Amino acid sequence: MKLLTGEYRNTLDEKGRILFPTRLRSELTDNVLILTQALDRCLWLFTPEEWKNLSGKIMEAVSPFNPQARLVLRRLIAPAQEVEFDKSGRISIPQSLREYANLSKECVVLGVNKYIELWDYASYQKYLEQTESSFQQAAEGLSSICF
Repeated sequence: MKLLTGEYRNTLDEKGRILFPTRLRSELTDNVLILTQALDRCLWLFTPEEWKNLSGKIMEAVSPFNPQARLVLRRLIAPAQEVEFDKSGRISIPQSLREYANLSKECVVLGVNKYIELWDYASYQKYLEQTESSFQQAAEGLSSICF
């Protein structure tokens, strides 16, 4: 798998399906993605391999006897669902995940290297506006990285 990067605007249809960007789809080696709730009220999409890697690390690092760990397990691991691409290159977003991310008609698909984010367009624009001042500070915190 190559890098999954790029920002794409796509429309969610009345049946909760979204046409997945061809460029991202062409980088995938499988016809399946794992969707789950993410931070910031968006969805995370993983290849099965990346999901197995991440969820395995989380499960090894937490105890179900810890209240904070249970919260993460219930909000990240439990809602995860497997979806397949249809013949048209669409994926169907389960109703519970659409509701969590407030997905309406206009959506943004973001390739973030090893995973993908799916946002409601208006929510993403609001997020960008609210975090603009923090972004510069966060970027400057990476000053040890040279290229």
